[in-house]
Amino acid sequence: MNSSSARALKNRSLAKAARLRHHWHNHPRLQFLKEFVKHPVMVGSVIPSSDRLIRKMLGPVDWAKTKLFVEYGPGVGTFTRPILDLLGPDATLIAIDTNAEFTAFLKEDIADERLIAVTGSAADVEKIIAAHGFTHADFVVSGLPFSTLPTGVGDAIGQSTARVIRPGGAFLVYQFSPKVRDFIAPYFQRLDRGFEWWNVPPATLFWGWREEL
Repeated sequence: MNSSSARALKNRSLAKAARLRHHWHNHPRLQFLKEFVKHPVMVGSVIPSSDRLIRKMLGPVDWAKTKLFVEYGPGVGTFTRPILDLLGPDATLIAIDTNAEFTAFLKEDIADERLIAVTGSAADVEKIIAAHGFTHADFVVSGLPFSTLPTGVGDAIGQSTARVIRPGGAFLVYQFSPKVRDFIAPYFQRLDRGFEWWNVPPATLFWGWREEL
């Protein structure tokens, strides 16, 4: 092998190694694990939600009437992608996360003009959607670990979410502790409950509905 062929082979090998490093550095599950290690209280679980949990959680959503969907704690987009797959072409998804690294990951990894990724608190959802030209949301989904949030934050999120959801809409919550019910039941007229064993860990599901006027 001559020197030019050897250099070309070496360059191809280096380029391939660089692509592999980029792939694994930006792989959603690896990113999720990294953030769990750094912020275990805020991320809540070391493993993203299962496909079965996602389908069950989103099952009651009336997609034809949904113009604004809001997601709390999107992480690496485990729910974000399925929501976008089901969302209408003229609808919007606002994903709110306190972790700026997750927000940056979503902006880089998901090329969809319907997605607005925001670094902020779910307790400020009214201000956040207003800043993007909306007065209400149709549905809100949350995987936030309510039981480990600072005192008062869970209640503030429950209240602000109830105010922001339109009549006929719902607050969709999946959680590993049923204690989350205490934070949402006082603010919604109807609360449906489910459970999903095929998840790690198994999750309790709630749908808090705003009754039609």
